[in-house]
Amino acid sequence: MSRPLTGRGAVVVGGTRGIGLAVAQLLAEQGAGVVLNGRDPDTAKLAAAAIPRALAHAGSPSDPEVADALIDRCINEFGRIDILVNCAGTPGLAGESILTVTSKLFHDLIDAHLVTTFETCRAAAPKMVEQGSGSIINTSSFAYRGDYGGTGYPAGKGGVNGLTLAIAAELKEHGVRANVVCPGAKTRLSTGSEYETHIAELNRRGLLDDGSTQAALDAPPAEYAAPTYAYLAGDLAKDVTGQIFIAAGGFVGRFDRQTPAIIGYRDHSDAPPWTVEELGDLIR
Repeated sequence: MSRPLTGRGAVVVGGTRGIGLAVAQLLAEQGAGVVLNGRDPDTAKLAAAAIPRALAHAGSPSDPEVADALIDRCINEFGRIDILVNCAGTPGLAGESILTVTSKLFHDLIDAHLVTTFETCRAAAPKMVEQGSGSIINTSSFAYRGDYGGTGYPAGKGGVNGLTLAIAAELKEHGVRANVVCPGAKTRLSTGSEYETHIAELNRRGLLDDGSTQAALDAPPAEYAAPTYAYLAGDLAKDVTGQIFIAAGGFVGRFDRQTPAIIGYRDHSDAPPWTVEELGDLIR
């Protein structure tokens, strides 16, 4: 097997289970030294022991000190931080409906998805800029569009998208890339009776169509999502930045970048503001 990532250092946040673990395994197979991060120390140690040139660093990177230590650990062990993958997350279920969500649950979900991603990117970006290279790969979800209901989960994932696009634009001149993957895979977060009941209820309410419901209940194994992350980590993707990809089994896709569609236009220098009635005729 080709080992195109030999000599590179990688951090995989959420790398002790599910998609993150599959990504960490593939990066190691391709030659990278990998620091695995997860909240539970014992799980992290077990995962690292099964992967060549991998080590565990437990803790929650939503804590800035943990995020800094995680990046520094990679540099100290492997000499560089070339790859940052953010795969950590918690599920968003029925309890986060805007009708029932608590402030604590909302903030917990934002911390798990957006704040963790921000803190690790904040810690890694200056090191990558100093090197003149690096690849940041963050994880989002189809749920950012609101199709799966909820509040904190889609808000956090939408924030990850916006954050990553901004990072990509800012760091492009420094040779550092940033992209997003929206994976579809069966993990501990997408199995079990509570999850199945939640998906069925979304379908009943018309939030999920039948095709999306079936895909959510019969997702492929995590190793089907991992190659997209590995591709974005390596030199084959040296010109790819600021994009949002989909990796769901045999389906690989990309979200088009949002651009505004003109509904109406007036030059404010010689025309009055639109009236409410005029806007009513324009926007239907």
